[in-house]
Amino acid sequence: MEFKSVNKLLQKSFQENWDLPALSNYQGVTLFYRDVARRIAKLHICFEQSGLQRGDKVAICSRNQANWAVSFMAAMTYGAVPVPILHEFKPGNIHYLVNHSEAKVLFVDDVIWEGLSAEEMPGLHVIVQINTFKFLYAKTDEYWQIREHLNESFGKRYPNNFEVEDLDYYEDSADELALINYTSGTSGFSKGVMIPYRALYSNASFARDYAEPQIKKGDDIVAMLPSAHMYGMMFELLFEMMAGCHVHFLNRVPSPKIIVKAFSEIHPCVIVAVPLIIEKIYKSKLKPILDKNKILFKLPLLDKVLQKKVRNELVASFGGNFEEVILGGAAFNPEVEAFFHKVNFPFTVGYGMTECAPIIAYAHWNKTKLTSCGQAAPNMEIRIDSEDPKNVPGEVQVRGANVFLGYYKNQDATAASFTEDGWFKTGDMGVMDEDGYLYLKGRSKCMILGPSGQNIYPEELEAVINNVSYVVDSLVVEESGSLIALIYPDYHQAEIDGMTTEELQKRLIAGLPEINKAIPNYAQIRRIEFMPEDFERTPKRSIKRYLYQR
Repeated sequence: MEFKSVNKLLQKSFQENWDLPALSNYQGVTLFYRDVARRIAKLHICFEQSGLQRGDKVAICSRNQANWAVSFMAAMTYGAVPVPILHEFKPGNIHYLVNHSEAKVLFVDDVIWEGLSAEEMPGLHVIVQINTFKFLYAKTDEYWQIREHLNESFGKRYPNNFEVEDLDYYEDSADELALINYTSGTSGFSKGVMIPYRALYSNASFARDYAEPQIKKGDDIVAMLPSAHMYGMMFELLFEMMAGCHVHFLNRVPSPKIIVKAFSEIHPCVIVAVPLIIEKIYKSKLKPILDKNKILFKLPLLDKVLQKKVRNELVASFGGNFEEVILGGAAFNPEVEAFFHKVNFPFTVGYGMTECAPIIAYAHWNKTKLTSCGQAAPNMEIRIDSEDPKNVPGEVQVRGANVFLGYYKNQDATAASFTEDGWFKTGDMGVMDEDGYLYLKGRSKCMILGPSGQNIYPEELEAVINNVSYVVDSLVVEESGSLIALIYPDYHQAEIDGMTTEELQKRLIAGLPEINKAIPNYAQIRRIEFMPEDFERTPKRSIKRYLYQR
């Protein structure tokens, strides 16, 4: 792979797209590329005057918004190292991660700042209110003065107005540290993933040449994943900024209703999402219709007509202007996947991890195979640590340009994550067919050993349970050698349908024999327990499994 500087690619895009819209808060402000460049230039003056050095860390903790992107790109194009911190983290976690990363600057929004304390983060020089770029805290009076006189400093720096030719961003190199991204995994402990510039460039090249070649300058994108998560950051923001797109941030937690409304107004040219969003749309909009018309769907001629109608309605509800829907970040419910495949809906399921910034495997929607997450992405290799990789699941191991440098200040975790011959151990279990298509089976940490040594992947059992009416989500855990299903039911829908909580629970318990018919004998669910409220989740909407282990 021939490497090109990511920051210089951003510079080139800003110069070529100066008068095009770049970033919008949905139903709010729009910044053009020239506005973004101007804000970045002002932040560069602040960084410079406050003594920020190349390689110093700049933490960013806020909900999705245009100024999140400005702050992130300002840090990177200056030569500093941005540290995105998920805004869902608790205040104690945020304090710890700011300190652990040795950040000198923190960009934060008001809601999060209310729970934080500058005294708990003694290494910070400045805390910046991200919506306005006003200072919330400064270590010395000198820093306050820098902010107070910023417009004056900007005028002196650019006396003849700020123009295209004034852009001169930091030139990065391939193995240089680009950012530190703290994981939000289901295992509970956040590790600082050190992402090099080569991984960002390789992912952007993959998007340009393979996943999203249809994207061109001026195209619209809806950003609904957390920007602080590698998946959303790379494929809803960074690549789009290099391509001259217009990114619309959904700055509230997007419900299916808000998402569908935004799609109908913005008509995005590609959609990047987690499966849960699609599954919710399927469950709320399609499943009731399908359940009512089961007989019609079995009649061959009518089936084809109905399939086409469903597909057209689905395409319209996603804005009608997209090449494909790219899903990742979690497993896709097999029933929903099979239905979307049957109606020929243009979706694909990819596979990635924060440690690969993020892409590992992908196939275009018309080349993918059902239940697979594609083939090794460009610049990447995949192997299965198994004596029979086609039939016996083994750990998925990868190497290539996308792989991270290691975990920040954690040599033990870094060493444990790589094999002796240099392959990254993903911790996921899978098999691979003769064409190189990868099929994931579950996390190796989640795997339960059956009574006769069988490998039980709870995710596969949960997919069966989640297809039952009135089940929102489930988690299978082991207790004293038995498998227990923790279920969060749809209490609200049951109430609408005239059921009490007791009646709902009785109905679901009565359905246990049907669930067990669909799963192997060695993986039978012994009992069901009900959750009074939804499971605690990561920002990717995965359940924090470690909180529920027995």
